[in-house]
Amino acid sequence: MKLSYSGTSPFVRKVMVSAIELGVIDRIELEETFVWSPETDIGLVNPLGKIPALTLNDGHVLYDSPVICEYLDELIPGVVLFPAPGKARWKALHFQALGDGITDAGVLRLLEGRREEGEKSQGWIDRQSNVMKRGLDALEKEAEVLAGGPLTIGQITVGCCLSWVNFRFPDDQIFEGRPNLSAWYEKFSARASMIETAPKE
Repeated sequence: MKLSYSGTSPFVRKVMVSAIELGVIDRIELEETFVWSPETDIGLVNPLGKIPALTLNDGHVLYDSPVICEYLDELIPGVVLFPAPGKARWKALHFQALGDGITDAGVLRLLEGRREEGEKSQGWIDRQSNVMKRGLDALEKEAEVLAGGPLTIGQITVGCCLSWVNFRFPDDQIFEGRPNLSAWYEKFSARASMIETAPKE
């Protein structure tokens, strides 16, 4: 399998952490991809022009981190990042959606902030910042629920989200006033899979 990746993408990191936790990272070949480069060929791999994209051994391509992570999870019997239908599954998917949503808003905010002066919209930046704040506040309220139970895709997604937001927006001080979330993240970020995949420019 070949993974189109970037070392700073939180969605790629989510796949990498999942692969490490599942013990399948050695099956994956990494292909560094710069989606914003004029010479990029990512559109030939993923018509949406995004990473991560996982090319399987038969040539079929999976894209979007939830799909890729669930595929990897199914490769390993007995290891379940995506629980079977029921309460545990909805909990995992709830936190996956919340983490991905915060990250999506962060990406939109980051890209808007990189536009030329006179072209960027402060209103749009503020809107995405508010989405992120509400999402982080929700995680603070649900930190105890997040911490409960075995490792799932929800916890991995939130861990990668928090790391990326803290990396890209250090001035936000996202853990200030969110002690429960801070305590959870401190413990989660000490996992070997998180340390190994820490974002690098």
